Amino acid sequence: MNPEKALKRIEELIATIQHHDELYYVQNNPIITDREYDALYEELVQLEKQFPEFVKSYSPTQRVGGAITKIFPVFQHEIPFLSLSNTYNIQEIHEFIIRNQKLTDKPFSFILQHKFDGVALSLHYQNGILMHAVTRGDGTQGDNITNNAKTIRAIPLKLKGSNIPEKLEVRGEVFMHIKDFEKLNQERIENGEPPLMNPRNTTAGTLKLQDSREVAKRKLDFVAYFLHSNVLNYKTDYEQLQQLKHWGFPISEYNQVCTNIPEIETYLQYWKDKRFSLSYDIDGIVIKINELEVREELGSTAKSPRWAIAYKYEAEKAITQLESISYQVGRTGVITPVANLKPVLLAGTTVKRASIYNEDEIHRLDLHENDYVTVEKGGEIIPKITNVLIEKRNPNARKIQFIKNCPACGTELIKIAGEANWYCPNSDGCKPQIIGRIEHFAHRKAMNIEGLGSEIVAQLVNQGLIHNVADLYDLTVEQLLPLERFAKKSAENLINAIQKSKEQPYEKVLFALGIRHVGENLAKKIADQYPSLDELQNASFEALTATPDVGEIIARSIKDFFNNPYNQNLLQRLRKANLKFQTNKKISSQSNKLKGITILFSGTFPGYKRDELIALAESHGAKVLTSVSKNLQILVAGEDMGPKKLEKAQEIGIKIINFAEFQKMIE
Repeated sequence: MNPEKALKRIEELIATIQHHDELYYVQNNPIITDREYDALYEELVQLEKQFPEFVKSYSPTQRVGGAITKIFPVFQHEIPFLSLSNTYNIQEIHEFIIRNQKLTDKPFSFILQHKFDGVALSLHYQNGILMHAVTRGDGTQGDNITNNAKTIRAIPLKLKGSNIPEKLEVRGEVFMHIKDFEKLNQERIENGEPPLMNPRNTTAGTLKLQDSREVAKRKLDFVAYFLHSNVLNYKTDYEQLQQLKHWGFPISEYNQVCTNIPEIETYLQYWKDKRFSLSYDIDGIVIKINELEVREELGSTAKSPRWAIAYKYEAEKAITQLESISYQVGRTGVITPVANLKPVLLAGTTVKRASIYNEDEIHRLDLHENDYVTVEKGGEIIPKITNVLIEKRNPNARKIQFIKNCPACGTELIKIAGEANWYCPNSDGCKPQIIGRIEHFAHRKAMNIEGLGSEIVAQLVNQGLIHNVADLYDLTVEQLLPLERFAKKSAENLINAIQKSKEQPYEKVLFALGIRHVGENLAKKIADQYPSLDELQNASFEALTATPDVGEIIARSIKDFFNNPYNQNLLQRLRKANLKFQTNKKISSQSNKLKGITILFSGTFPGYKRDELIALAESHGAKVLTSVSKNLQILVAGEDMGPKKLEKAQEIGIKIINFAEFQKMIE
């Protein structure tokens, strides 16, 4: 066969096999036998061997390349992966609907979908060909696991049909069918291997396997639920899902559009018991506003979209006996009580411990020694005690009393006004706090020091080599060599990783410092408002409370951190180590006409994207807020502004202007 005919036949075989893959894996309607399919596949394999120059990235033979991936590259999400707000209460579904009805004058319907108990995955296509498959990660960035994702036959490597944009992102859930999970466990037991815990954890672990051939053996499946493109215009989520189906993506056959609360309640009630007959696990139902224009208007909070909510079915429960209470010391000194339980099987896992959160929870439950308790998994993930069976209590049982001294260092505990937690104030002398702060500092989301895990941190602290995070930058290879687990190469690798951490941006450093209540997302917002650590350190309490999402408790925590002499010395040493204490983002300053003014843009502004408006206001000295509050001075009202936001601004007495008036202010 000459090259021209070979290329034509290869393309024909690829198209034919992809068609049969869709029929089998997506539509569950095969029209040829396995033997006929295998013959087509083998013909393609042989042609590609004979003409390797014609092997396509989207060829079915490339689904299992046998590539070994030891490190998955990090991939930045163009659109953050937000978490859904959860509820177990029908009344809160009513409140969710009423709340959104107040925020918009536009009518809307709902689309209900199964909440697959799997792993979220983002697929990026260029000209219809799969280029990247990325895990959710921390919401802003994930791991590029393209080779492993290609083994999932429900994921199209090349899109079919028309109207395919140049760039496209599709999100969905990777999951494992229960029968495939049970078969896998049976094989493991026969091979003398321990059984895996549940389908979801198995899916997550499978996607991170280094050998794509092993991933292919696990028979993972995929269902799509989200589409993003800058050039496509659809009115509803339902229309987008139909387009995904047209391109060859599997979508759930149980998606349903509802127009009112009774229809939603009927759907939720139907699947409460019916879910156990599915071939896969779901832990609830996702309720989304169907109209995309309304979604855009409602927007999102820092963590969740306002236009969607997840209704979670009640978790499985079990009864067991409390054996004892132990206390953990966190990196910020928080003392967390933990219940030690008689082992009990719950939702496929053996539960031995459960969190009790704080002293208030002990009092609420009225816990006594050796009580029989009801345990469930919150969100089917974290075990918690929900009830005490008082009728089974020993009449002589003593009430559980919260400890008065730190279990690690013996220091008397303190309680901060307005907070429920007890703290150990010995921050620079309590070993669990020291270890916890260093672990947090080295975490991937913070300074990203590879190789500095929990065991190594504890070893370095116990050997007296480090006492705080600044000590890390004084470590030498010679100090590490005498330690267990360290040869010359591993010691050099750790020192190099520590030095490389100096490249982390300012907002990561700010998060890494471990200021109480300042999480990853808040650190980014603070960095936007205060582009250098000096500016943040010198900010007044009043100025801090004007920062988006920073209330009085967080502002006080920030001031306390910088006023602490120990922390001041620590920061001085980190500065000498050349960590980045200011942002690289430069705002082109045009004027100071809006200096000291807080502004909020609400609604749509034709010709401007939201980021462009924020940059414009900041270039004239303004601080741009994200919500209406007493700290807001000017609200710039655009088209289709939510009535509730306008009403709140009027109640507080905030100045409201249109975009033309805003432009006059900066002329």
